[in-house]
Amino acid sequence: MNLSASHPLPVASRRAAEPRTSSARAVGVPKRVVAATVAGNALEFYDFVTYAFFAVYIGKTFFPASTPLGSLLLSVAVFGVGFFARPVGGVLIGAFADRAGRRPAMLLTIALITIGTLGLALTPSYASIGLAAPIIVVLCRLVQGLALGGEVGPSSAFLIESAPAAKRGLYASWQLASQGAAGLVAGAFGLVLTSSLSPADMLAWGWRVPFMVGLLLVPLAVYLRHNMPETLRAGPTQAVSSGVTGLKRKRGLIGLAVLVVIGGTVSTYVGNFMTTYAITTLNMSPVLAMGATVVGGLCTLVFSLLGGWLCDRFGRKPTMFWPRVAAAMLTVPAFMLLVANPTATTLFAVSGFLAALTAVSGAASLVAITELLPRGIRATGMSIAYAVGVSLFGGTTQLVITWLIGVTGNPAAPAWYVAGASVITALAMLAMPESRDHALED
Repeated sequence: MNLSASHPLPVASRRAAEPRTSSARAVGVPKRVVAATVAGNALEFYDFVTYAFFAVYIGKTFFPASTPLGSLLLSVAVFGVGFFARPVGGVLIGAFADRAGRRPAMLLTIALITIGTLGLALTPSYASIGLAAPIIVVLCRLVQGLALGGEVGPSSAFLIESAPAAKRGLYASWQLASQGAAGLVAGAFGLVLTSSLSPADMLAWGWRVPFMVGLLLVPLAVYLRHNMPETLRAGPTQAVSSGVTGLKRKRGLIGLAVLVVIGGTVSTYVGNFMTTYAITTLNMSPVLAMGATVVGGLCTLVFSLLGGWLCDRFGRKPTMFWPRVAAAMLTVPAFMLLVANPTATTLFAVSGFLAALTAVSGAASLVAITELLPRGIRATGMSIAYAVGVSLFGGTTQLVITWLIGVTGNPAAPAWYVAGASVITALAMLAMPESRDHALED
C-alpha cells in the first residue's frame, strides 16, 4: 500500500488490512511485553545520558586542562563522540532487526551498552594511568553510541507492531517516555549524591555510582527481553519494500524524518545540559542543578505519554507541529527570564517547559516516522533517521552551546540554537503525511 495516499482507510478496513505477525497480534500482546521493551530502552538511555549529567566531574577525572572551561569542553566533546557511532549502529543493528527479528536485535543492544558502561565505570583516572584513560573512555562512548543507534529502530518497530491499531501512538510513545524515565532516575541519583557527598568525594568516586547501579539492572533487562515474543511477521517481504531497494524507495521520507528529529534532539540535549549549565554558567549549587534534571526527566515521562494519547485522538501532524512552533517562539524568552532570575523556581520551570514541549512533539514524531515505513525496512529506516539526526545535532549540541556561551558571553545563547532548530523541524513536519489512519505497510 502507498502510505502517501491522501485518502485514509476506514478504521475497519485498516484493521483488516494489517498483516498478522508470526507470534501475537496487537490485542494479544500482554503488558509485560511492552514493559520489557520499555525497561531495556530506559536502561540503555540511562547509561548513555548519565555521562551528560556528570560531565563536569568526568571532565576533571579524564580530561585535565589548563582551565575548567577547557576540561568541560573536552568532556562534552567526548560525550559527542558516542553519537558518531549511532548511524553505524542504526544501519547494522536495524538491518539485523529487519532480517532476524526485533527481539535478537534488542538483546544485542543490551549487551553492547553493558560493555560500554562497564568500561566507563571502572576506568582509572588520568592521574592514575595517563593517556590510556581518555582513550578507553572514548572507546566506551563509541560502543554505547553503537548500541543506542541500533536500539531505537527495533524497539519502536516492536511497539508499533504490538499495538492495537487505534492505540499505536500511545504504545509507541513509551519509547520516548522511557527516555524520560532514564533521565529522571539518573537525575535523582545525581541529586542524592551531590547533596550527600562532598565535592572531593563526588570527583573521586561519587560520579561512578550511577553507572554501577545501572549495571546491576542489566540481568533483569536481559531476562525480560529474552522472553519477549517476536513481532516481525514470518514470510517474504516485497522486494521493493526491503533492503537497499526499500531504503532507496523511501529515501525522501527518511530524509524528511532526519529534519523532523533535529528540533527534538537539540531541545533534548539542551535540557540534558541544564545541570552543567546551571553549575558553570548560572553559578548555582550542584544540588539545585541536579533538580533541573529530575524535573526534565519527569516532564518527559509524563508528556510523552500525553503526546501519544493526543496523536491517537487528533492525529500525528498537529500533535508534533504545534508544540514545536511553541518551542521556536517561547524558548528565548524563557531563557532570558532564567538568566535574569537564576532561582530554583525559574530553573525548574524552564527545564520542565522545554521538556514538556519536546516530549509531546517528539512522541508523535517517532510514531509517525515508524508507521510510515514498510515492515522490511521499518527498524532500519527508523534507526537511520533517528541516528543521523541525533548524531549531527545531539552529539554536537552541548559542545556548540558551551562554545557559544564562551565566545558571545551571552548565557541565553542555547535558546537561540533551540529556536533555530525548531523552525527547521516545524517546516519538515508540515511536509510529513498524516499516518494515523493508515494501515502498516507490509
